[in-house]
Amino acid sequence: MKNTLKKWIVAFALATPMALAGASGDHHYEKVDIDLGNQVSLQRGAQIFTNYCLSCHSASSMRFNRLKDIGLTDEQIKKNMMFTTEKVGDVMHAAMAPADGKKWFGAAPPDLSLIARSRGADYLYAYMRGFYKDPTRPTGWNNTAFNKVGMPHPLWQQQGVQAVELDGKGQPVMVKDEHGQDVPKLYWESTGSMTRKTPDGKVITKEYDDYARDLVAFMVYMGEPAQVERKQIGYAVLIFLFAVMLPLAYFLKKEYWKDVH
Repeated sequence: MKNTLKKWIVAFALATPMALAGASGDHHYEKVDIDLGNQVSLQRGAQIFTNYCLSCHSASSMRFNRLKDIGLTDEQIKKNMMFTTEKVGDVMHAAMAPADGKKWFGAAPPDLSLIARSRGADYLYAYMRGFYKDPTRPTGWNNTAFNKVGMPHPLWQQQGVQAVELDGKGQPVMVKDEHGQDVPKLYWESTGSMTRKTPDGKVITKEYDDYARDLVAFMVYMGEPAQVERKQIGYAVLIFLFAVMLPLAYFLKKEYWKDVH
């Protein structure tokens, strides 16, 4: 018994730092507010994912018919979400073959089924907002959350183009952010359909930020589609325990101990 307990303690001690490191890394990311009870947000995120992400990335643990759980009908799924298969019960496979992805980008695009659980929503939100134009990279793009990323910016038309400032040697200029981390010095080369520049030169990105948050919300949902139902069941169980079982336990205790007291 003692040996088993020691093994569990050691396993937990080894797993915890790795889990924390995988979720947060060495960077400080802006906190993103994800509401899995907002079906409109999840539906919009599902549409973004199937239109822009599923061309290269698979989500092999997610079936199209699970989208009915967020309020979509079979007809809506077939019309607006399905481009790689004809059966609603099929899993979300990428349109691009992994071999082609490896040839074009240097590595096969990873499956995104559990990306939100492995990297965290805050990281994904920073990633989808962190693309910038970098002529030193093979694809012409880099990312503030994932340095030397191999993927081009899939939503550049919506966000616009941020570009890195280069020094006299053609290398990216690095500056310190508020956390003391080295980050590239960026400027807005152009705005997109969901960003705009004010007369004083400030770029308003709220519409695109909301767009990116909806995509991240869907990826969080995709990592565990049953979590909303699971939490609802958990609340119901707690209410049952406190409203029904606690009074019963109290009166049972009084009955057992009435002769003593």
